Amino acid sequence: MAAVSELLRIATAGSVDDGKSTLIGRLLHDTKSILEDQLEHVAQTSERRGDGYLNLALLTDGLRAEREQGITIDVAYRYFQTGAAAGAGAAATNGGTAATVAAPEQPGFRGGRKFIIADTPGHEQYTRNMVTGASTADLSIVLIDARHGVSEQTRRHAFIASLLRIPHLVVAINKMDLVDYSQEIFDAIVADFTDWATRLQLSDVVFIPISALKGDNVVERMDNMPWYQGPSLLYHLEHVVIATDRDMNDVRFPVQWVIRPMRDEHHDYRGYAGQMAAGVIRPGSEVVVLPSGRKTKIMAIDSYEGELDVAFPTMSVTLRLEDDIDISRGDMIVDAEEAPTVAREFEAMVCWMSEQPMRPGGRYVIHHTTRSAKAIIDRLEYRVDVNSLERDGEAGELGLNEIGRVRLRTSTPLVVDPYSRNRTTGSFILIDESTNDTVGAGMIRSGR
Repeated sequence: MAAVSELLRIATAGSVDDGKSTLIGRLLHDTKSILEDQLEHVAQTSERRGDGYLNLALLTDGLRAEREQGITIDVAYRYFQTGAAAGAGAAATNGGTAATVAAPEQPGFRGGRKFIIADTPGHEQYTRNMVTGASTADLSIVLIDARHGVSEQTRRHAFIASLLRIPHLVVAINKMDLVDYSQEIFDAIVADFTDWATRLQLSDVVFIPISALKGDNVVERMDNMPWYQGPSLLYHLEHVVIATDRDMNDVRFPVQWVIRPMRDEHHDYRGYAGQMAAGVIRPGSEVVVLPSGRKTKIMAIDSYEGELDVAFPTMSVTLRLEDDIDISRGDMIVDAEEAPTVAREFEAMVCWMSEQPMRPGGRYVIHHTTRSAKAIIDRLEYRVDVNSLERDGEAGELGLNEIGRVRLRTSTPLVVDPYSRNRTTGSFILIDESTNDTVGAGMIRSGR
């Protein structure tokens, strides 16, 4: 059972017009997570557009270009919480909606979870935005239009969810009201998706038939599909366990900042600030500082509230060490027994995000945890056809939104883990030095 303070990061995905924005709007509306003035604005906009109904998709499709085209271009984030986690009142925040709501009435429902929902683009042209929105997700919701079944974009987004190692996947088969709530159609789509997904590394997949427009099985179970005996979508989101998805064994602490106040009351203070990426540490824990390899012990763990007895993901803390070691931003404090790899060469899966193609020999800046370095693309091993999952070993470049396996070299050593082991120390981005644009997102497979 999820703790009341747990935060669940959700990414939605699917083809254009599969109903992602409507689904998020339905979740917010049916859990009473919408501020009164927002609801009035949506109602007025729906009437002005001649929609003929309360268009809940407008709650997330905020860009004018999106409203004119009826598609989602940017990644929109919305925040809400339910049950015991919800306090009194509601507030709007920059870039999203924050609200507190009561839990829906369902048998066994205990509530108490906070949510961040990323409404990611469905159009193939904006695959890079989908990768960005899903990169930190604990769970992905892939929508399928019940009238059309599994599409190329469905496969693309499921493949990206697998590539990003998102722990939980919900396949929401939407618009069931337009196929007369047919169990046969639902079962056929489940069989089709399952047959294709057996080639992916998807460990937890749940299928839920819904109607985002009508509200069936979104927040509450409805009577239109008596053949479905599973949970509603929100009930599943409230109860899915995410704590075990974090690596609590291998200590990983990228140093973000060296703190030296140099004031009389803290004249000799030296601390190393950052965010725990993995593992659990306590005062007295033996650690190694990489890439230098120097061993030491944790003397104290400081936070804004004072000293702590323990630190774990994803806490932001300051560590004090027993020994005086030369440490700077980009170094990593790790477990003395289970150390990551210190490498200047490694292979990775890369999603290309630039209109200028990636070719072997290309030079970029790589950002990995808190360290930056120069990087060169040594080789493109293959390009992946995300629809058929076939590998093109003859490909000479990666174009916009394409995904492939590459071999890189860096100017300075990086402290890395395989992405399958740690999503933080196994990921990186590539920067075009001339424009400062992010041109690629990578997941490390191996290093040396």
